[in-house]
Amino acid sequence: MGKLDGRVAFITGAARGQGRSHAVRLASEGADIIAVDLLEQIESVPYPLATPEDLAQTVKEVEALGRGIVAVKADVRERSQLKAALDQGLERFGRLDFVLANAGICPWKDLTLAGGFVDGTDVDLIGVLNTVAVSLPHLKAGASIVLTGSTAGLMKGTTEVLGNTGGVGYAWAKRTIFQYTETFALQLAPHSVRLNAVHPTNTNTHLLQNQEIYKAFRPDLENPTREDAEIAFPALQAMPIPYIEPSDVSDLVLFLVSDDSKYITGQNFRVDAGGMLKTDAAPGL
Repeated sequence: MGKLDGRVAFITGAARGQGRSHAVRLASEGADIIAVDLLEQIESVPYPLATPEDLAQTVKEVEALGRGIVAVKADVRERSQLKAALDQGLERFGRLDFVLANAGICPWKDLTLAGGFVDGTDVDLIGVLNTVAVSLPHLKAGASIVLTGSTAGLMKGTTEVLGNTGGVGYAWAKRTIFQYTETFALQLAPHSVRLNAVHPTNTNTHLLQNQEIYKAFRPDLENPTREDAEIAFPALQAMPIPYIEPSDVSDLVLFLVSDDSKYITGQNFRVDAGGMLKTDAAPGL
């Protein structure tokens, strides 16, 4: 018997990283999965995005646990694509219990007028709103929505590190998720639908493990390696670690969708090894 037997989760950005980790963890507790991902590159993003092969691996890992999965290529920026993907899952599973609006990018190197800021906010904020919007008609009492934010996005001075335009869009989107969580949770509460957000620190995914991030953490080196950057990564946390693993976030996500947290809503949870304790929060939070 799993904690989530008979229930269904809709997960965006599910091809790899945190999204795949969440899918596998929830499946291990009995949930069936509706998984979507873009499976294309966005020009403003300075690291490779997920591929069809990545999503196929998520399918393989979920099915290995004996759970069902419907995996669909869809762009969170396009509400119609998300609705079509969710409809495919609903046709197979007949219900929706959990929504994990996880898809996100960090186009922080793009300084063009129509590039990084627009792409970052379209995926990291509008994509979240679209995911919630297409899900709401199918959610009943006891349902749980979990949004993925970012501790870095909540910190004062983020844009100085991430740069202008794309970095600003990323940070603004994540800060808006913080406020949206508190505001919309109150509207959902009379329907017994819960809404919370998780805000991870550096996480061991492609968003962190790429050459441009290495350069940001080690500006003293022309071509820093992963090993060079990992010397500097612990500066962002209070605990002496370079980063957390996707599974560390999945531990919290499982709690937030399960009945163990049935009266917890409107909360912004930091999985940051004390990082926010070392710095001021961004204005307005």
